Amino acid sequence: MSIQTLKDRLPDYAKDLRLNLSTLAGETVLTEQQKAGTFIAAALASRNVDVIQAINDEFAGNLDSAAYTAVKAAAAIMGMNNVYYRFLHLTTNEEYGRLPAKLRMNVIGNPGTAKQDFELWCLAVSAVNACGKCVDAHEKVLRGTGVTTEQIQAAVRIAAASARCVVSCVTRPRRCTSIVGMSIATGQAS
Repeated sequence: MSIQTLKDRLPDYAKDLRLNLSTLAGETVLTEQQKAGTFIAAALASRNVDVIQAINDEFAGNLDSAAYTAVKAAAAIMGMNNVYYRFLHLTTNEEYGRLPAKLRMNVIGNPGTAKQDFELWCLAVSAVNACGKCVDAHEKVLRGTGVTTEQIQAAVRIAAASARCVVSCVTRPRRCTSIVGMSIATGQAS
């Protein structure tokens, strides 16, 4: 499956998504690695097997093995962190914010690829998952390393368009296997 196949499956009412995917696939303010990784990280965050397959087939070839592993690590760690930190944001009990998270996050310190790229992918996943605390934290790190507002915006635009294709794809429900080998639909090991 390709990104063209994904675009072809979008109904007419989602024409803007089709056009945005085409435009964003040609985005030039990000490196090819940053762009490919952002597309894949956002697709993984969508948790839709068709979106993941189409975007992975289109962009995985633009990443070396270490970068591809880092993209999957960004999606995995931010999936966990986004739930936890969004909970801290949403709860009115401030006591939880004073407790240590006690969640391992070592990959953030040593992602195995360029730190800016990994942070960009973490930001994209956090935007898809609507975690304000994580979006803010990763945006500050990126700005501190010299990433421009235009580059950050491009990554978030890619995340918005690619992850939300799932909302407009009219397909029958399919079993979606997560990146850790467990069915998202059933909770059983695949």
